[in-house]
Amino acid sequence: MGNSRGNTWSLKHKILNPSQKAFWQFSFDEMGKYDIPAELYFIMNKTGQKDVYYVGHSEGTTAGFIAFSTYPELAKRVKMFCALSPVTTGSHATSPLIKITSVPEPLLRLAFGCKGTMHQIGFLKGPVTQLCTSLDKFCGHILCYIAGGNIKNLNTSRIDTYVAHSPAGTSVQNIIHWHQVIHADQFQAYDYGSKENMKKYNQSTPPAYPIEKISTPIAVWSGGCDKFADPKDMAKLLPRITNLIYHEHFPAWGHLDFIWGLDATEKMYRKIIELITKYF
Repeated sequence: MGNSRGNTWSLKHKILNPSQKAFWQFSFDEMGKYDIPAELYFIMNKTGQKDVYYVGHSEGTTAGFIAFSTYPELAKRVKMFCALSPVTTGSHATSPLIKITSVPEPLLRLAFGCKGTMHQIGFLKGPVTQLCTSLDKFCGHILCYIAGGNIKNLNTSRIDTYVAHSPAGTSVQNIIHWHQVIHADQFQAYDYGSKENMKKYNQSTPPAYPIEKISTPIAVWSGGCDKFADPKDMAKLLPRITNLIYHEHFPAWGHLDFIWGLDATEKMYRKIIELITKYF
């Protein structure tokens, strides 16, 4: 199980440290182009397996789409890509956290700086966890307000554990990249500005990720109350997946039901195992 670059559990680097600006110069683009391939090839080399299965949730699917559309040879070695609540644009996302994208990019940089953001503040972690131990349903309603879904499908006795580990943080550049794709309504690489884009991409605008070229069999699960992966965005994504082998939609699910939902095992995880067995 991998961790996204720059979160609480992924703050190490061979030559850089989190106090340096260069450490934070990444977004989900680098996660897809470097981190996912590195993780999968490491697993294959370590285990001797020639092929692997990839299961991603939320930004984990974002990185997967980038990796498998960028590297066809890697895509051939992935037997199946299970995309849980996939996010590629977020243009119709309704989460209050998405409102941050309405802020102009220069103001985002001014407010958050140029390093990391959304990491848990040490001295607040204990009190917040304790609060959600005592007021688990209150905290559960807040999570549902942010991500969608119904508190009845959450194990509220675990809410304190959830908030003790999330949000886990990311880079400001990653936040800005999401800001860009939401406003462009296009699943595209990071926009450095026309001059830098020419140097990096040999074109003035950032290139779109060619999802259509992915050869990997892809199975998708979506939620009708998902405030990050809205059904309208899903309707634009699904036709672009040329090797879509399965899609199931849960009308009542929000963004967190895919990982914490009480009915996730029966409704989804057993199906994932069934599909993995079928594509073994």
